[in-house]
Amino acid sequence: QVQVVESGGGLVQAGGSLRLSCIVSGLTFDDYAMGWFRQAPGKEREGVSCISWSGRDTYYADSVKGRFTAVRDNAKNTLYLQMNRLKPEDTDMYYCAAATDGGCAGSWTYRKKYNYWGQGTQVTVSS
Repeated sequence: QVQVVESGGGLVQAGGSLRLSCIVSGLTFDDYAMGWFRQAPGKEREGVSCISWSGRDTYYADSVKGRFTAVRDNAKNTLYLQMNRLKPEDTDMYYCAAATDGGCAGSWTYRKKYNYWGQGTQVTVSS
């Protein structure tokens, strides 16, 4: 059984930092590109980043470039999202997901590329 478990969310002041973690089990982790998505109530889920199977290639939404960094540790089956200089508009539920085709190429923001999703972790940024 595939399990995807996020953690690390919380309440932080604007300008602060958080590091989200995503631990994956039940699949061959380094066969999959991994994505981070976020979603606010009543809004569509949007792509935040994608990282290739090796961690060599990363992609980011324009809204987070220069502030967020995705990293993976394949030895630990773990994905991270380092979030710096957080803004109130970053307040969302953040989700970790595994891409079924194993790559970020081919529209990494397309949600249906990702078959396995975590339950989400809430990030709230106060002004």
